[in-house]
Amino acid sequence: MDLIPLTTTADVRERRPAIAVLPIGSFEQHGPYLPLATDTIVPVAIANRLAAVYNVLVLPPITMSCSQEHAAWPGTVSLTHTTVTAIIEDVVESLSRQGIRKLAIVNGHGGNYFLSNVVQTANTAHAKSMTLFPSHGEWRTARKAAGLVTDDHEDMHAGELELSILSAVLPAAVRNGASSLDHAADDRPFLLVDGMAAYTEHGVIGRPSEGTAAKGEAVLDSLVKSFADHLQALGV
Repeated sequence: MDLIPLTTTADVRERRPAIAVLPIGSFEQHGPYLPLATDTIVPVAIANRLAAVYNVLVLPPITMSCSQEHAAWPGTVSLTHTTVTAIIEDVVESLSRQGIRKLAIVNGHGGNYFLSNVVQTANTAHAKSMTLFPSHGEWRTARKAAGLVTDDHEDMHAGELELSILSAVLPAAVRNGASSLDHAADDRPFLLVDGMAAYTEHGVIGRPSEGTAAKGEAVLDSLVKSFADHLQALGV
């Protein structure tokens, strides 16, 4: 799996994509068995699968974002939402100068709540110019299609979904020990106040023991199909 696009300028000139895809991840703890870069690996994997089916320009990922809720664990690095927003705005401006005026943000970190507002604002300024993918509904559809046993609330972090995707696309990044760290914390009323450490000792909320590479492949297949609706919504 390529974490950075190997596209050449000649490739872009020949294909002339009308839309770019920007993966946005994070650099935060994912328990003792998944890498800090998990939330970047996931959207990059999605973007690469999209590029295999659709004519899109895959951009390098933004690898850090709003991970303040994970600050209790070593290695976690956060940016403010204003910093990430400024980067997105600069990317949009750079793309527009070469005639690419539509952008799909592929978000891999659930804590990036602000991205909905970024997309909303962009479409107010320039109609049908930006979309946010996958939606909550598309994640749920993918979970069902792949036969995951958990839902998106129970399986919040470093659980069945993320372990499955990494097992499918970058198995060398998955370390031993996941099967013994299932952890339930469905009641998280003050997550934004107290952070993840108030609800999990080892950083996991979910059931990683249920994760498999086959499920990860099925999740990605479902998401690739769902992306067609976003292209249609943007008029691509």
